[in-house]
Amino acid sequence: VLIGGNIGKNKVTPNEEAVEDYKICFESLFDYVDYFVVNVSSPNTPNLRALQDKEPLTHLLKTLMELNNAKPKQKPILLKIAPDLTDTQLLDIINIVKETKIDGVIATNTTISREGLQSENKKETGGLSGKPLTKRATQVIKFLSEKSNRSFPIIGVGGIHTADDAIEKLEAGASLVQLYTGFIYEGPALIKAINKKILSNYPKS
Repeated sequence: VLIGGNIGKNKVTPNEEAVEDYKICFESLFDYVDYFVVNVSSPNTPNLRALQDKEPLTHLLKTLMELNNAKPKQKPILLKIAPDLTDTQLLDIINIVKETKIDGVIATNTTISREGLQSENKKETGGLSGKPLTKRATQVIKFLSEKSNRSFPIIGVGGIHTADDAIEKLEAGASLVQLYTGFIYEGPALIKAINKKILSNYPKS
């Protein structure tokens, strides 16, 4: 079983000192995980998403890559981004991935958007996952894949509730998919359905 380490800063740590939190998490988990996810996109940590700006994000990823390269055996490092980034910000992400030489991107985290929601609870704070995220997450994957000429792996996540949802992410440019909310509502059978759909859509040569 592959184990990923999703690392971020503490809620009370100012952004100016955030790199130290990431370094501590990286060193503490290194012997126990198979890959790292650099989370700068959780809407539940105040001001965390500001770390997605070009300068602080480049500095953070370069710092972690230096730590990684100093190890006898390196671990893959992926960047988890928000679905609420603009096209300009996504282009910056592509350039940052190329510059820092990290291993890929996870697209996307939860959204702060409430567009189209009818629920009386739509004004609640925090990240929204599940079906309202499906379309936007796929758009982000497609944009990153096309604008980067598929130059790095993308793990697609966001609103995958059916096998067709998973295929849509793969067709948009994802190399792998992750399940969160869909796994809760649909159960383990969803994984079997996705695998069967993949085998039927992409038969082995």
